[in-house]
Amino acid sequence: MINSSYFFRIVKNFKAIQWQILAGPILILMILSMMVLPLAPFVLDVFFTFNIALSIVILLVSMFTRHTLEFTAFPTVLLFSTLLRLALNVASTRVIFLNGHTGTNSAGRVIESFGHFLVGGNFAIGIVVFIILVIINFIVITKGASRIAEVGARFILDAMPGKQMAIDADLNAGLIGEEKAKKRRIKITQEADFYGSMDGASKFVRGDAIAGILIMILNIFGGLIIGLIQHHMALNKAAEVYTLLTIGDGLVAQIPALVISTAAGVIVTRVSTNQNVGEQMVSQLFYNPQVILLSAIVLGVLGLVPGMPNIIFLIFTILLFILSWWLYEKKHVLENNFTNSDKKYKLIQDSISEASWNDVTLEDPIRIEIGYNLTPMIDANKKDNLLDRIRLVRKKITQEIGFLPPLVHIKNNINLSENNYRVLIKGVEVGQGTCFYGLFMAIHSGRETEPLPFDQVYEPTFGLSGYWINKEFKNEAQKKGYSVIDPSTVISTHLNFLISNNINELFGRQEAQKLLEYVAIDMPKLTEDLIPNIINLTVLHKVLKNLLLEHVPIRDMRTILETLSEYADVQKDPNELTSIVRIALSKIIIQKLFYKKNIIEVIGLESSLETLLLNGIKGDTNSIEPILCETLLKKTKEAIKKQLSIEAPLVLLVSHPLRFFLSKFLRQSFPELTVLSQFEITDVKKIKISSIIGN
Repeated sequence: MINSSYFFRIVKNFKAIQWQILAGPILILMILSMMVLPLAPFVLDVFFTFNIALSIVILLVSMFTRHTLEFTAFPTVLLFSTLLRLALNVASTRVIFLNGHTGTNSAGRVIESFGHFLVGGNFAIGIVVFIILVIINFIVITKGASRIAEVGARFILDAMPGKQMAIDADLNAGLIGEEKAKKRRIKITQEADFYGSMDGASKFVRGDAIAGILIMILNIFGGLIIGLIQHHMALNKAAEVYTLLTIGDGLVAQIPALVISTAAGVIVTRVSTNQNVGEQMVSQLFYNPQVILLSAIVLGVLGLVPGMPNIIFLIFTILLFILSWWLYEKKHVLENNFTNSDKKYKLIQDSISEASWNDVTLEDPIRIEIGYNLTPMIDANKKDNLLDRIRLVRKKITQEIGFLPPLVHIKNNINLSENNYRVLIKGVEVGQGTCFYGLFMAIHSGRETEPLPFDQVYEPTFGLSGYWINKEFKNEAQKKGYSVIDPSTVISTHLNFLISNNINELFGRQEAQKLLEYVAIDMPKLTEDLIPNIINLTVLHKVLKNLLLEHVPIRDMRTILETLSEYADVQKDPNELTSIVRIALSKIIIQKLFYKKNIIEVIGLESSLETLLLNGIKGDTNSIEPILCETLLKKTKEAIKKQLSIEAPLVLLVSHPLRFFLSKFLRQSFPELTVLSQFEITDVKKIKISSIIGN
């Protein structure tokens, strides 16, 4: 005897199993059993009723889905429902052939009801109705749904690469996270799988319609043969019984088939929104009161035509008028509510605006802000416009320095005076000036013979005195020895000066990377061996920036990279590497400072002061006493004045250990002063110490 506790434990464990897992196998076994085993008429009634209920459920589910992917199981459901109908056709055919001679109730109440009630017991009407249903299902619904599924599958597959690229772009831009991107990729794959499956599954319905016609023909002729030969029935009796049974069987199968075909059409024709199909149709068909009103007028005119069913037409006309009035009132109320709420939300938004990434404004590397009167200077159609001048400035700096500076952005600043401009580097103002569009600046050149009858001003770049003159005085000013330039040249010259003095601020890591990529085209092996095997991009960027800070061109990248390859293994400090590279570039530095000069006149350090400085920078402090700092700045200023008086270059020559420290220290007070190491002038034969900085 079975232990009751053991039995209940089995039942409890069985309940824990998900019933959905067993649904598929049970349905397959049921379909196979219907095809193989003879079924009683009552069982047939149960299965036919189940088939009708299943088709209604499928149609309603398809109607209430808001998005296509909510019913991804539809292709599989379509397959199983088609197999179920065909299995029922096989089972009912067997029962009809076996028991059809006993009467129209031999195949169950469902088939008999469809054969008598729906077609009035007239087998001719039944045949016509059955054929019409098959034509509607096969030619209209199924064919249209198949075509839509085919085109949909094609478009979905064609759009997949673009959608994947859009996801990758959003992910790289940081708009979405990895989890969101993964979900969107899965959704795209599911859409492609669904429409591909629907393209194939729709063929099941077409095949089912064809099979229904063939089964009907076989049932009628097979039933007549069995009734006449085996059961010796009269011809009219056999034709009536077997035809009604066949028609009932066909209708009870074709009506669910038509319902499921409709569901397939609904699924593939719908557009994914936040509304189901019913809501979409009602909200989009009956939303415009003007359309309903015009329809009522047209229907009312037809209802007044003699011979037409006037009462019915006029009843529908009145209903449409009522519907139009109701829609108009509803729309009017909604618009008022929306307007009021929109005003409230707008007031809230105006008072409290939530910050977003759109509020972030990145600074331009280089920007020129101009006043209102200077805006005609940026007209590209005019000769000698500011845009062309800026292009020439960037080209000149690129050729002289050795890298491409960032683009210059021009902005009209309403807060500036009408004729003023200013130059900003990374948002910091580095220079400003005044220009007058339509005038020319006559600058003192030292050769002028007499002053001009205009107010004296100063040129913004070098502070030279001059005049803003009219176009009519241009030739006269040139004859009197003045240098005459247009306002675009004034601003572009000022811009060139400011960029040159702040070139190290514009050389960022991105520019270093682009320069390295450009150099790698001509010297691939050198760059590959150096970066990142010996030094990284950060060190290279720091060295190049140090050179630019001291106005050393970086055009000779071959020498720079070869020097770093040689010494970077033993020296890791970027500042020390900069000093070593300067020695390698010493000829370029000397040529720039003393071009075509036979004797190099420089400022020197007194030996005692040099000793004090060397002792002060020993160790990690790299600092000197305040009194010594003050003395050094004072003496340096006097030496610079003496150099200017003899028109000698502002160059200070020191011992190599002091060069980097003094260059950094004196640059803040005397940016025009260049500090050289004695190692950087080894090839120079004639050196003259024209000034000495003493203690």
